[in-house]
Amino acid sequence: MKIQALIRHALKGLCRSPALKPAAWSLSLFLLTAPGCGSAFQNINILSDADEIALGREFSREIEREVKLYTDPEVVRYVDELGQTLARHSTRSNIQYYIKVVDTDEVNAFALPGGFLYVNRGLISIAATESELAGVIGHEIGHVAGRHGAKALTRQLGLEIILGMISGRNPTGVQRVASQLAGVGGILSMLHYSRQAEREADALAVVNLREAGYDPGGVTVFFEKLLKINDREPGALATLFATHPPSRERIENTRKQIAAMPALEGLSTDSERFQRIKTLLPPLKDNPLENKKE
Repeated sequence: MKIQALIRHALKGLCRSPALKPAAWSLSLFLLTAPGCGSAFQNINILSDADEIALGREFSREIEREVKLYTDPEVVRYVDELGQTLARHSTRSNIQYYIKVVDTDEVNAFALPGGFLYVNRGLISIAATESELAGVIGHEIGHVAGRHGAKALTRQLGLEIILGMISGRNPTGVQRVASQLAGVGGILSMLHYSRQAEREADALAVVNLREAGYDPGGVTVFFEKLLKINDREPGALATLFATHPPSRERIENTRKQIAAMPALEGLSTDSERFQRIKTLLPPLKDNPLENKKE
């Protein structure tokens, strides 16, 4: 069954099912009586931390069947330590974060529900400073902190399927859904974030970096870099722009947010360790920062 048909089936099931999870009964009653039925849960998450982590873990298993993880221990340790530092200072520090590096030149990073984060090697390579990389990771942590993945799943799959998964009535449902999404592309399409979610992740990243001792300007600087690359060569970062489209509005929003914050000395912009890590990475075959020869 194609995912579009699965979603339609889920929405129909929501409207007629007599057996919804008791713990979510009041919420279900509201949704069942709302006009349009399927449109009522655009920004609703009914998953507990444990539910969300279980779903994220299954999606991560599907993704790791397809992608190749980067295994250089020094690089992996550095990225994980940077991410864990940011996670401890995030607004959702009560869960474990799993941060991995994907072995590809492609410039991208993404987060799954429940704290599973992936940073592509190519993105590390084009970050000029540690605060730029921290800005990207902080943005992904912002998606987790905002529960954007869980909300997207509730919106896309429908309440009936979600409740079936977490109530035990359909314990293999998540495995079937994950396998039907056809790998990374399908899963990221399912977890497509709204413009509101992207703005919220940006704002959370700015606060997160500052709280963790990093220059929050790294968020803005990296977005500016991405836009320059896209303006010069449209399509060069097609995957990244499809999942996390930066915009001049978002850049301006983060710049204003930072300017409104009280001055704070001692924030770190870069480190020798980050620059050493970059030297350990293989050169990009097609570096989007380099001018192409005619």
